[in-house]
Amino acid sequence: MCLILFAWQAHPRYELLLAANRDEFHARPTAPAAFWPEQPDILAGRDLEAGGTWLGVTRDGRFAALTNYRESGRTGRSAPRSRGLLVNDWLVGAGAPLEAARRLATDGDAYGGYNLLLGRPGELAYLSNRGAGPRAVAAGVHGLSNHLLDTAWPKVRAGRERLQALLASAHVDTERLFDLLADAAPTEGTLPDGVAARLAPDNLARQLFIRSPVYGTRCSTVLLIERSGRVQFEERRFDADARPAGTTRHAFPA
Repeated sequence: MCLILFAWQAHPRYELLLAANRDEFHARPTAPAAFWPEQPDILAGRDLEAGGTWLGVTRDGRFAALTNYRESGRTGRSAPRSRGLLVNDWLVGAGAPLEAARRLATDGDAYGGYNLLLGRPGELAYLSNRGAGPRAVAAGVHGLSNHLLDTAWPKVRAGRERLQALLASAHVDTERLFDLLADAAPTEGTLPDGVAARLAPDNLARQLFIRSPVYGTRCSTVLLIERSGRVQFEERRFDADARPAGTTRHAFPA
């Protein structure tokens, strides 16, 4: 039940403000965010089981973020290619976000259900292979969980409202964004029937931050890209008891 909240072209200083929680089984092996030895311009974590990643940025401001699309009756496990490799491919590649999204739209059956954000300075595109064709993302505050972009699931709606309020305040910084991501209280609202039946008893679909010993929030990430091109990236990791388990922090150019 991952969550990505972001403001695109909606702040005078920042072209992008992105705050994201990665929710995953604690047993799934993962490498912390770092610059990749074989691709030293890429800063991202890495899923050590399938080789992909869920969020990353390059030194020249290309970035991508991914969530799975939750659907009943289809797990995506038989898909020939890992969804996380979509992020890898964008970060090592070139070209425009919307063009790349249109190419990917012709090959949706190669992956389990996904939502994908592809960006570079001045451009941001969104694509899902579960019913939302490629499009440029409009300026504003957006939210993405495990359904289509801006679907009003309780945690998405609450997160968007809180991010919008933060942008309207006098000061935006990483700590306030991490505070937003750290809220583990169940949000109010109605869940879709299929999601409610499977997840509502444990409130997993309602929490921005999930505390659970088996499946929970593994890391929170804040990505800020200034209109000047400066990038700030910080990842905070958590163990199965939701205790801090490490931090990665970078800013470039210095």
